[in-house]
Amino acid sequence: MRSYMKYLGALLAVCAMLARPIHAQEPDKLIIFAASSLTEALTEVSEAYAKTGKPKPVLSFAASSALAHQIENGAPAALFASADEEWMDYLAAHNLIVADTRTSFLGNTLVLVSPADRPLKVTIGPGFPLAAALGGGKLSLADPMSVPAGKYGKAALENLGVWSAVEANVVRGDNVRNALAFVERGEAAAGIVYATDAALTKKVVVTGTFPETSHPPISYPLAIVAGHDTPAARAFRDFLLGAEAKAVYRKYGFAVK
Repeated sequence: MRSYMKYLGALLAVCAMLARPIHAQEPDKLIIFAASSLTEALTEVSEAYAKTGKPKPVLSFAASSALAHQIENGAPAALFASADEEWMDYLAAHNLIVADTRTSFLGNTLVLVSPADRPLKVTIGPGFPLAAALGGGKLSLADPMSVPAGKYGKAALENLGVWSAVEANVVRGDNVRNALAFVERGEAAAGIVYATDAALTKKVVVTGTFPETSHPPISYPLAIVAGHDTPAARAFRDFLLGAEAKAVYRKYGFAVK
């Protein structure tokens, strides 16, 4: 038994020695945090990046607010792409981004959608009768207290003078894709989402587009997270801002800056 244990110990030691150089040669994966509205576009861009021979980044999509708080709490994201400037400002105020890597690279449009089999008939404008058009149904928004799409939506409704009439009927999603899903499933009579999200599904129709002047400009900033300013992070950031990536963004309906 004693000789067997010595043999086993030696074998494990050899295996450990062999494993070390293999592990050391494995490149660290880049983790990218991005707003949920960027899911399809950034997934395609990351696949294109991998085709250049670089390791494919690990993508994590959620509401910009949730991602910013995760970064604040130490999540190992190398880059952050937010759906508004405020959450990037929040991280900047806490010294959690590399200042000279911040850039606003995309824009979007805000639209009112309704189920394809029950399209809403209403024209967006000052004082428009949204509450009557809902007919007692729900209006879905990403959480207007924190999520960019919801904040843009609430601002638009307030500026058009109809927020108070529909506030009680608002159902809140964790992110813009959740808000879209409520409408797709027919659980909401209408919803406010980005035009890029509405274009991804045939289960909703665009009822109208909110005037750009009715809400703050929809702006997507990108930055490297503090403590992760590596050549790999810089290389992927450059790719995200390059011509090939811009063609992908345009394909999905984003405005490229």
